[in-house]
Amino acid sequence: MTAAWNKARTSASIRPKMIPMNEPVETAELLAFTRAVEAKSLSRAAIELGIPRATLGRRLARLEERLGTRLLHRTTRSLSLTESGDVFYRQSRIVLDAVAQAQASVRRKDNVMRGELRVSVPPLIDDSFLATIASFAKAHPDVRVQVDFSTRLVDLLRDGYDVALRASAEVQPRLLARTLARDRLIAVASPEYLAEMGTPRTVKELRKHRCLTSFARGELPQSTWPVGRGVVHIDAAFSSNDLRLLREAALRGLGIALLPKIALGDLVESGALVHVLPGIVQGENRIAVVYPEREQLPPHVRAFVEALVAWAPALKASSMRPPSPPPRPRKRRR
Repeated sequence: MTAAWNKARTSASIRPKMIPMNEPVETAELLAFTRAVEAKSLSRAAIELGIPRATLGRRLARLEERLGTRLLHRTTRSLSLTESGDVFYRQSRIVLDAVAQAQASVRRKDNVMRGELRVSVPPLIDDSFLATIASFAKAHPDVRVQVDFSTRLVDLLRDGYDVALRASAEVQPRLLARTLARDRLIAVASPEYLAEMGTPRTVKELRKHRCLTSFARGELPQSTWPVGRGVVHIDAAFSSNDLRLLREAALRGLGIALLPKIALGDLVESGALVHVLPGIVQGENRIAVVYPEREQLPPHVRAFVEALVAWAPALKASSMRPPSPPPRPRKRRR
């Protein structure tokens, strides 16, 4: 009898424990899940959390068992969210941010800002912005600053970013935006290009011209330009995410570019570039700092946003100031 009981007890002890689906999710499981999503690798996430990869895997398995659904598609080389995982990740970030803020409210009595600050910015950034970043990091050495320069339009909530700098009039749901500057977009070309190809008088004539474009949503060359309340379809002959390169291409006669006036300086007034289709092809360029909507924004994030707002006036006096136009070729004497 005793032997049979011991055998049954041993067997029960090694049988996998079923986790009730209504049992609360543990914070460690949320951390394992969100870090795996943000690191895009189980091994990298385990290293960042300071735990064995096997432990991380067990926490993810327990989490999926509690929820009764698969959150991640895992293969030996890739890691991606399921539809349920995408929804759960967004909510998980809100929960973890709230926990971090709650801890901060009772632990930080010395007014020293601490924490991780993840920032996404476009490649076209001037020296005054770089100086602002460096000054902020020096003033707050306990804030771990991570700045990602990319043309990708990141999802702040899903990708775990605190702040993004955007040159767009669009704001995604559940995000806040503070406008740093507004500027008009105008079409310009060099006198040499227009002398050779002709000056377009109507929108339809743009189809015959080489158009120099930036990227739409940071990924693909633009295929339309703003015209009044609508758009005109154009063919991109030359594309770049760097406005300075597009400006240089226009100065050297490669085609017609749509650029912010702030990037042109006095090039139009001096005659180095000609305003094309004025009052017809035009739009607004809005530069804004974007961050997630939260009831209590972490102090270091709020301080960084305020630093960018303070930096905004430097935009017009920045290194975006155009260089002198390239010298025009001299005519040979006969």
